[in-house]
Amino acid sequence: MRKLPVLLGLSGLLMGAHASFPAPQKGSGGAQLQFVVILSRHGVRSPTGDASQYETYSRAAWPAWDVPPGNLTQHGYELMRIFGAWDRMLLAKEGLLTATGCSDAARVAIVADSDQRTRETGRALAEGMFPKCAPAVRALAEGTPDPLFHPLHAGVGLPDRPGDAQTLTAAMAQRAGGSAESLTERLHPQLAAMDRILASCGTPKPGHTRKSIFDVPASVGAGHSDHGAELRGPVNTAASLSENFLLEYAQGLPRQEVGWGCVDGKTVRSLIALHTAAFDVEQRTPAAARMQASNLLDRIRRALQQAATGTVDAEAPDGPADRALFLVGHDSNLANVAALLDLHWDADGRRDDTPPGSALVFELWKQSLTGEEFVKVYYTAQTLEQIRAGERLTAKDPPVRVALNPCGGPSSQGCPWAVLSRQLERAIDPMWVASVRSDRVSDKSLRK
Repeated sequence: MRKLPVLLGLSGLLMGAHASFPAPQKGSGGAQLQFVVILSRHGVRSPTGDASQYETYSRAAWPAWDVPPGNLTQHGYELMRIFGAWDRMLLAKEGLLTATGCSDAARVAIVADSDQRTRETGRALAEGMFPKCAPAVRALAEGTPDPLFHPLHAGVGLPDRPGDAQTLTAAMAQRAGGSAESLTERLHPQLAAMDRILASCGTPKPGHTRKSIFDVPASVGAGHSDHGAELRGPVNTAASLSENFLLEYAQGLPRQEVGWGCVDGKTVRSLIALHTAAFDVEQRTPAAARMQASNLLDRIRRALQQAATGTVDAEAPDGPADRALFLVGHDSNLANVAALLDLHWDADGRRDDTPPGSALVFELWKQSLTGEEFVKVYYTAQTLEQIRAGERLTAKDPPVRVALNPCGGPSSQGCPWAVLSRQLERAIDPMWVASVRSDRVSDKSLRK
């Protein structure tokens, strides 16, 4: 969260009380779970743009939402509360937290981006884990760019160095297949399917003439805000629209309102590949990922190192006695970190997708006999149908879980911490790492 002076109030209390907490219990395979970092995307939100900008490409009006653009919905809140309860159950099963009660609430740190959807997601996770004593969510004031989640917008590094923009633009174009036009050509069948839905579904707006997504010029150029460079054109346009369809489906809107009745779960899974393709260029190009995720990955590394060594790190985003750290950000954060570690997954019929509530999880384990520490990494998400129905997660109906191993080899075996630590250091570019902002306040203060 913060520099050492900010840590003293909470962390000093936790260090003093450390002996009063029971040690983690032995888990499966003769190892004990010591600590976990969960990098989560926020829950289901409304589309981030105004409906009028999307209607440029459709013949019909888009559905109305009951929250402002980009805000977490009540359904999204409930889904993340369900996920919080599931996380508590899993961590209790491994002996890291107690199954019920409030004794461990002070040992769970939740750091969220400053947006309403991320802060409220953090609150929902906290409430799901500890219904009667939810730990406070720490975040910067709304509208303040957080260097963990939006480093370029927050002024981390030197994004205006001569040549940086050109180098990044060239790298993105190469990843797109040589040019944005090449990517458009490769994805033409999916783009045509999207354009047919936009052109033929729903009740036409009187006097409205739509623009085809194929009419948007394809290019890779200089970015703005938190993007050093950006993909533009049919693919990037379709990426936003396909995610809007996913959000309509995930929100549980009536069938006739999801893509004007033309989009079901199978169609969502097909069209969201356009969003994944755009993200692969914008968020998974290594040069972009280093700029946008080095600061965040450095904090994940510091948190794991602090837990592994027991040595206080003033730049870690959690306290030295914490057993779980939740970092609540965006799909771009997950994609950036995954790119730096070359992580990929196939889940629920989609490759490398990051739907609302999905997460990358880093578990620090210690072998009981040898004392060797290793890290298990996995991706987890609710299925689209679980999200749409708002189902309670159970052992018989769990979320999707895909084991990953950034060190190579069988994913289930995990990665030795000494090896992963060196790999993280190599992946992180110090040019894009800065001191953590120390002015995060609790969600209680933000709501005053």
